[in-house]
Amino acid sequence: MSAKADNNQKHRSDHARMTKTKKDKTVAPERQVLAVLLSREAKGIRTASRLTALSALLWVPQAALVASVFSRLLVGAGGVSVLVGTLGFLALAALRLALSYLAEGLLFRAGQSIVTHTRQEILDREAQSVGPSAFGGPGALAALACEKLDALLPYITRYAPAQARVKTVPLVILALAFWHSWAVGVVLLIAGPLIPVFMALVGYAAKEASERHMSEIGTLNDLLVDRLAALADMRLLGASPRVIAQFEIAANDLRARTMAVLRVAFLSSTVLELFAALGVAMVAVWVGFSLLGELSWGTYGAGVTPWAGMFLLLLSPDYFQPLRDLSAAWHDKAAGLAVAKDLAAWQEADTTPLLGKGAASKALPGSAEITLAGVSAQRGRRLITYPDLTIAPGARIALSGPSGAGKTTLLRLIAGLEHPASGEITVAGQPLTDESADAWRARLGWMPQAPMFLGRSLRHNITFGAALTPNLIDTAALADVLKTLPKGDLTPLGETGGGLSGGEARRVMLARALAAQPDVVLADEPTADLDRDTADRITEGLMALAARGATLIVATHDPVFIARMDQVVDIQPEDRPVDAEAAQ
Repeated sequence: MSAKADNNQKHRSDHARMTKTKKDKTVAPERQVLAVLLSREAKGIRTASRLTALSALLWVPQAALVASVFSRLLVGAGGVSVLVGTLGFLALAALRLALSYLAEGLLFRAGQSIVTHTRQEILDREAQSVGPSAFGGPGALAALACEKLDALLPYITRYAPAQARVKTVPLVILALAFWHSWAVGVVLLIAGPLIPVFMALVGYAAKEASERHMSEIGTLNDLLVDRLAALADMRLLGASPRVIAQFEIAANDLRARTMAVLRVAFLSSTVLELFAALGVAMVAVWVGFSLLGELSWGTYGAGVTPWAGMFLLLLSPDYFQPLRDLSAAWHDKAAGLAVAKDLAAWQEADTTPLLGKGAASKALPGSAEITLAGVSAQRGRRLITYPDLTIAPGARIALSGPSGAGKTTLLRLIAGLEHPASGEITVAGQPLTDESADAWRARLGWMPQAPMFLGRSLRHNITFGAALTPNLIDTAALADVLKTLPKGDLTPLGETGGGLSGGEARRVMLARALAAQPDVVLADEPTADLDRDTADRITEGLMALAARGATLIVATHDPVFIARMDQVVDIQPEDRPVDAEAAQ
């Protein structure tokens, strides 16, 4: 099995686990999604978290060495020498550095793996789905797959290890504090739990602010995509000032939500630092007055020694440090939960899968005959019905009828890009199903109403890199198009054919079909919105394909084009409402 197949199988397994977990109504969907995501790299995250906790605990022997050195310098006896203390301290510091390096590497690789696999899962599912996503527009999907998924990295690399340190380091330091002084232990015991309490209170606001922030990012991206698609129309209508004003309002809303998240972050940090500073200050006051002989309580009988006092002072800040780290990562958790909530909504969104696997396949053998029997298509709450039809190989068929009658939908059904609501489509003597769709599409040429291109050269878009032949250029009337392009057929095109007019884009799509020499050509309004001369050139090119023996099925309103066809299939909007219970 290939690596891609392994990944696809892994994604399906993750999705199955997620679906099974969702049966537990007591767990929020975003937490279920996070659990599934983290389970993909659970071993690496768990190992890295333990390494960070061990690295933090090494400060205890380091603090003991520092206290021992200064105690010897102060008292003149006991402890360790400066040389031994320095060498021991540096050795432990090097070990801490090595452990931190290993842990950060493991966490980064785990985070990258989770984000990459999740992004690939989104791309795979959307690439094999038809129609608009119920989750949102292309901008929202792009924001989820790119910008929002990256917000999972801080959650994985910071929050998980911070949790491990909080569960170990403060408990060890608290036990050592009580061992040497019950007074210091009580101070730390009181000050420590107050921090998680306030973190939880502030965390609710942080979670809501992060969710609003993530939602606004998707909305702004959708707005941007919609406006870019209609840029030419907006300029013609003089609507640019109004559009700019809308963007300004949306951008200001996003800025306000971003600042709301930052305000919550600064508030929680301030609360944390206040209690941490008070806790360390109280320990310092008690140790100082005890060493001066002003306080005689707080220990178990004998007074505190210089070594014990300095040791406790060095440990106190590190008692609060894991809590500081967790507080800083708390907002990473809020952002991660907001992303997971979007992922849960995306997982729940209904999709219509593409027939077939969307993979390259050998062409379906047999005669290219197409038969429709009892075929209908669902559009919202409408059911569009089509006449029974048999299209012989080499036939020239025009699909005629008013806009919205279902001509484009019929082309998509024949191409296997949509599932019929009822009935059966037979191609080359076989039912059009998941098993035959890929092989059938290998015999098709497709000319959509809105031409789309690869972000490569014009040559690559037509022949996938092979040189354009004079006959191809002449038949598709590409000579005039090549003259207008700065690098000829090597000029790179954008996805929407940047640099090409509508007629030129249609000629390039025609040239692509001519070069592939398909058995069946499906063309959707190939001459719409074109001048008569350009429309005639497109018509002649398609008729040249038909003259080679290709089946030509064209959805068109053009009476000149219709007159050149062998058969006209009139598609009328005789649809009926879908039964509500059946639709469910």
